[in-house]
Amino acid sequence: MAISIRPYQIGDAPQMADILNEIIEIGGTTAYLSPLSAEKMKAKIAGGGERARWNIAVDENEQIIGFQWAEPHSLLPPEAASIATFVRVGVVGGGIGSKLFAVTCAQMRALGFIWINASIRSDNASGLSYYTKMGFQDWSIEPDAALSDGRIVGKTHKRYNL
Repeated sequence: MAISIRPYQIGDAPQMADILNEIIEIGGTTAYLSPLSAEKMKAKIAGGGERARWNIAVDENEQIIGFQWAEPHSLLPPEAASIATFVRVGVVGGGIGSKLFAVTCAQMRALGFIWINASIRSDNASGLSYYTKMGFQDWSIEPDAALSDGRIVGKTHKRYNL
């Protein structure tokens, strides 16, 4: 499969919401528990600010197969960005995450960030594995971190130095 990475475009929000909502429905990997509409996805993207970057992975038919964003976060110092990655169910592998991350890293460096934080549910083996493969290292673990519904799943924070 041919994969290309491009910046977010306003018409991408419905497909992005579909990808995220399928992941939410399956459960076990994201801290998001409630589906997002395309409008809520657009609002999230718009709320990221001028130092946020949203990248889209598309296949040869221009169908979105994944997306990644990085942005400042209120719980991090100003030199750190927070990252999140989502890939369409059933399409994992093939270098989608690696290609997204290469573009995101270059953008975050250009914006003056020094490091990137990934906060992952501690029970999300695939997410922990992905970020480790990208070169992230554990820097903080919250064993008692809970989801919005009260379930304790823990949270692992991983750091990538740019």
